[in-house]
Amino acid sequence: MIEDRVTGRRVIRTAVPADTQAVAALHARARATYYPDGLPQDGIDWPAAWLSAIQRTDGRVLVAVEQGRMVAIASFRVPEGSPADTVKLFQFHVDPGHWRRGIGSELHAGCLEEWRADGRRTAVLDVHVDNRRAQAFYARHGWLPDPEHPAGEGDHHLFLRYAVPGE
Repeated sequence: MIEDRVTGRRVIRTAVPADTQAVAALHARARATYYPDGLPQDGIDWPAAWLSAIQRTDGRVLVAVEQGRMVAIASFRVPEGSPADTVKLFQFHVDPGHWRRGIGSELHAGCLEEWRADGRRTAVLDVHVDNRRAQAFYARHGWLPDPEHPAGEGDHHLFLRYAVPGE
């Protein structure tokens, strides 16, 4: 488990329940950037969903903190029905006011550290088709289209796969 991994001025750490509101607010700010007509009313109680993710024993939520302020979040776990060496990155967001500062790359490295320590060899994710910024980020970090889940016409998400490098 990651314990306050210090990367320059930033700390990457495991989220705790007291982080829930800050995590949910950062998530909303980040999601708003790739919905041109505004965030959809999906009926999800996002603070409750994030609290559940933080409290799960089969996954983790990591946060990047810079000068006392949360600036990025990542949530991952082994998805149901998947091999034990596969992890799914469910959420990965950098606060829009902090883009292009290396925060996402540092958080991604923190995720990789956790995945290797947990024996994960493959990571998967899905990314919204309109989120070109995220797609470019993942491509720069070695994520490739998932041949097991090709995107079909009308899909709102692209499915990506990553080979977690060994130590």
